[in-house]
Amino acid sequence: MFKVSRILFPTDFSDASRNAEAAACAFTETFGGELHVLHVVQDIVLTAPVVAVTVAVPQTFLAETRQNIETALHKVPSADWSSQHQVVRSSRVGAPYAEICSYAQENKIDLIVLSTHGRTGLTHLLLGSVAERVVQHAPCPVLTIRP
Repeated sequence: MFKVSRILFPTDFSDASRNAEAAACAFTETFGGELHVLHVVQDIVLTAPVVAVTVAVPQTFLAETRQNIETALHKVPSADWSSQHQVVRSSRVGAPYAEICSYAQENKIDLIVLSTHGRTGLTHLLLGSVAERVVQHAPCPVLTIRP
């Protein structure tokens, strides 16, 4: 039988991710497991042109960004819901799909619930799809929620 005790909800804090958050919370309530909330910050070096790689990011910017992420993470899901369920929150830096899959592997996640942004055409071609890559590389089942 398919056992779901650890559910991973990767979030980018977008409106699209709110539907996936609701689904992840519902699965957590149904199966009585723990909800892992993960935010991945895209590594600037991975997206910057080669010329920009030598530019250092100010430490105050990094510290402020980390603080903002931690504050945002503690609001997902709501305090009312979190007080009644086991929630593990984490953030990472890197390629989002790779970090999500790595986190799932390291934490023995049973199900990943994430949103899609519904990009098509040129936007999809240029930006790619984190959800698509997670589905391809995840070590466990993945439920994608459309906007």
